Amino acid sequence: MTGFRPASRMSHYYRRVTAAVILVHGLRTSATMWRHQVAALDARGIPTMAIDLPGHGGRLGERFTLEGAHRAIGDAVASARESNVRPYLCGFSLGGYLAIDWAGAHRGAISGLLAASCGTEPNRLGLGVWRVLARGIHALPDRGRALNDFAVRTFVPPSGAADVLAGGVALEVMDDVLRELRPVKPTQSLARIDVPVVFINGQLDHFRLHASRYLAATSHGRLVTMRRTTHMVSVVRPEEFTRILLEGYAEATTRSAVA
Repeated sequence: MTGFRPASRMSHYYRRVTAAVILVHGLRTSATMWRHQVAALDARGIPTMAIDLPGHGGRLGERFTLEGAHRAIGDAVASARESNVRPYLCGFSLGGYLAIDWAGAHRGAISGLLAASCGTEPNRLGLGVWRVLARGIHALPDRGRALNDFAVRTFVPPSGAADVLAGGVALEVMDDVLRELRPVKPTQSLARIDVPVVFINGQLDHFRLHASRYLAATSHGRLVTMRRTTHMVSVVRPEEFTRILLEGYAEATTRSAVA
């Protein structure tokens, strides 16, 4: 887990009065995928924490569990709530599913939520098919590392691909993650979230089948579809993604301060 990254000149001030942003990465990636967003938030004096989930990044070798992932998010939120300023939570793909699930179980803990590239509800049949495919890939001599790196470098610009791969690739977590996601019900969790929620999906992403269902489940939601963009929206179009993140952050934290 990377610590807070406040602006250097006014770090004491910002740590006391500015809501933090917590960033939760996707499957097999790590906190390093957020380098662009961390730098942009840091430049604006916004404290930022990019965490590593169990089995990923600095926690490679650990088993992934839903309970452990929730604990990682909960610890970050608790650490970020200085002076009772509620943080803003942002998750991509697996991190988006987990952020929604955690926020739905912890009302009042955050000021707002951004969930990216997680717009298809998990179901046992779909997860079972993915588990079969994942086991086939994992049976390759390199556990699928070459295939993973090829996909990243094919669909992500070089600078983004470097950020995605910098923290290592969690090759051993696929089966655990797909099993542990079975009880996750995003629309049910979203119905319990009473803060602003922004959904971001790539127009060409296969994980947006239920985007309208997600939006309908929220009391204060907004859906953004990034044109001609695939799954990894935050690294394929980092400037646009960061702009939307900052807009959602401003709306949520302003609303929270007024409330």
